[in-house]
Amino acid sequence: MKWFNPVPKTLEELKKMYRTLAMKHHPDLGGNVADMQSINNEYDKLFTMLKDTHATADGNTYTATTNETPEQFRNIIDKLITLDGIVIEIVGSWLWLTGGTYKHKDTIKSLHFQWSKSKKAWYYHNDGCVERSKKTFTLNQIKDLYGHTTITNDPKLKLTIV
Repeated sequence: MKWFNPVPKTLEELKKMYRTLAMKHHPDLGGNVADMQSINNEYDKLFTMLKDTHATADGNTYTATTNETPEQFRNIIDKLITLDGIVIEIVGSWLWLTGGTYKHKDTIKSLHFQWSKSKKAWYYHNDGCVERSKKTFTLNQIKDLYGHTTITNDPKLKLTIV
């Protein structure tokens, strides 16, 4: 693999690596189209291999079937990285948006994000939300359980990892 080295072991690792590569090589952020197409092709191949392999925050690996396609995540990231003032967080296999989301509300809704009133954040998960217990977790507790990577979008600095 040219772009994904070392080769990721879980879908979450793949998504984090893709996001980092998209920040560097996306044409809207100063990269070139050929590199981004090459990254997308490798992402598609790895996604097919890893789509059912996931990890918890403590590093344990588990298998769970997902209906997500590589194009869905790629398209969402392509649109989100151009929005200013939002914070994008990958928490397990979910995407959470906070920050200045109000002015981008229509775009966020069009990407099939839903608003969590209790967490004051937008969330996206391809397979929907299936409540497994009666417990209510804060967003920070969810981050601790599944691990997270945060991205802030600063118009002066473009995207930075926090």
